[in-house]
Amino acid sequence: MAPSGALRDLTLALGAAVAALGSLLFIAWKIYFRGTGTDWGGWWERELRELRDRAPAGDAHGAVGPGTGPHPAPHPPASPQLGWRQVLVLGLDGAGKSSVLHYICSQTARERIAPTRGFNSAQLCVEGLEVDLLEVGGSQNLRAYWPHYLSQAHVLVFVVDSVDRSRLLTARQELHALLAAEPRLPLVVLANKQDKSNALSAAELREELALHTLSGQRELFLLPTSATWASLSTATSVLRVKSLLVTLLSQP
Repeated sequence: MAPSGALRDLTLALGAAVAALGSLLFIAWKIYFRGTGTDWGGWWERELRELRDRAPAGDAHGAVGPGTGPHPAPHPPASPQLGWRQVLVLGLDGAGKSSVLHYICSQTARERIAPTRGFNSAQLCVEGLEVDLLEVGGSQNLRAYWPHYLSQAHVLVFVVDSVDRSRLLTARQELHALLAAEPRLPLVVLANKQDKSNALSAAELREELALHTLSGQRELFLLPTSATWASLSTATSVLRVKSLLVTLLSQP
């Protein structure tokens, strides 16, 4: 009989492989059917329905769902004028990626969101663009699959926990490995959790992540963020990220 530790490791590895395969199949499905009006429901569906009900005409709409497979939901046909763009959202586990996605889509905050085991997908129609925001989980088993998602992305968003000093080296190594694979992909780094008193500043994270070594190689942005209720009207609001993404994705 195999040791319990070996069985646990095998189970984790198999779980990560299944999650990654499901993510790849989901993306292929989305790419094949984009422009046909298909949309997906999932996590936070009730909040987003309420948001759409009270949103003014012409405002952005979005839907968010976990990586358990596509779930068709009623949605008006997409306009043929809409350009499709994908934003890839990565970062170590616990960095706040899911909170950022929820904040961007609903303009509200959540006190607690369950960790992403596979992936989350959010859709927005804004400024004449159909934008897919794809978050892939940041656990160690899933990071090996990150490079597979780069080829479809138009912008890479990398979320960093500004408080998690012990894993900054890991975050830097993972980020630079991604950038080496896609040297021209625009990069938006979020110095997240700036609401914490012991958070590193954006300037400190620039040095810790060695972002200064990327100067001139690509479009690079570093923003301090906090996906909390208190930050809705402050300089650390994630809504600044949404505006930046629209600007970047609107470029020819």
